[in-house]
Amino acid sequence: MVFEPPQRLVRALGETAPDGGADWLGKLPEAAREAVALRGLTVERVQVPGGRSSLVVLVRTADDTPAVLKLAPARARPESERAALAHWNGLGTVRLLEPSSPDGALLLERLHPDVSVRSLPEAKALLEAAATLRRLWVEPPAGDTAHPFETVAERTGRQAEAMRAGAAGFPEVAPLVSAALAAREELLAAPPEHRLLHGTFRQSKVLSAERMPWLAVGPDPVVGEHAFDLARLVRDRVEDLIAQPSGATTTRRRVKRLAESLEIDQERLRGWTLFRAVESGVRARRIGRDRDAELLLEFAGWL
Repeated sequence: MVFEPPQRLVRALGETAPDGGADWLGKLPEAAREAVALRGLTVERVQVPGGRSSLVVLVRTADDTPAVLKLAPARARPESERAALAHWNGLGTVRLLEPSSPDGALLLERLHPDVSVRSLPEAKALLEAAATLRRLWVEPPAGDTAHPFETVAERTGRQAEAMRAGAAGFPEVAPLVSAALAAREELLAAPPEHRLLHGTFRQSKVLSAERMPWLAVGPDPVVGEHAFDLARLVRDRVEDLIAQPSGATTTRRRVKRLAESLEIDQERLRGWTLFRAVESGVRARRIGRDRDAELLLEFAGWL
């Protein structure tokens, strides 16, 4: 089979990878063939449109069990994802079918890849997504060595530096950037929890499954407070929020309802939502996704 990377993946790597992902993409077809052969898998198809950071292949194992083979470049931190999925052990997330891997590929439980919680009406989707997210908030692994995950302080530190640099040519976003950076400093001063988080949670990351109605996929795990994880969910369907005459009011109501439903301090959720929206907006502008940047920065201004 020809393992052709979906255009969504090619475009995303072109925007974010130092060389446009050319080196990894060039080696990907052979790497995929080797990963399939190593595990004795039967390939059904490449998942399209797929993700923005990995090739997802629908396969069957030697005993005919449906599964997913996922290949990602090192910059996407697949070993961090493996460690988090192993720690969760299927609690609220897709199950890892291989505890270790000689080639870095992930072999995962097959969910229903074309049915996400985003297919539900908005209010129901937020409820189901929040309930799924709550299951993931567990203590990070304990042991003789430190856990292998970034902290929220480390990740947002890198993002803050990039945000400052990316905003330098756009003086109109300076007030939002200043507010976002100030919010981060205040939030990091006294984090209330130290939990393993999904890191990039949103409605499209929650898929229909057999053993539970909904399970999370595609974590970029990080250790920190609950509000940081929930903040990305607040802005889901941002294009719909912007299109509403009452978008600002709806956004503030969403912050309040999600905070109350998951027993999170509303101001901490608002602060992390602001930081994450501004960071994403500045990054989108830097790589030329002007429409996305406009939506995200308008949303941030409502907070």
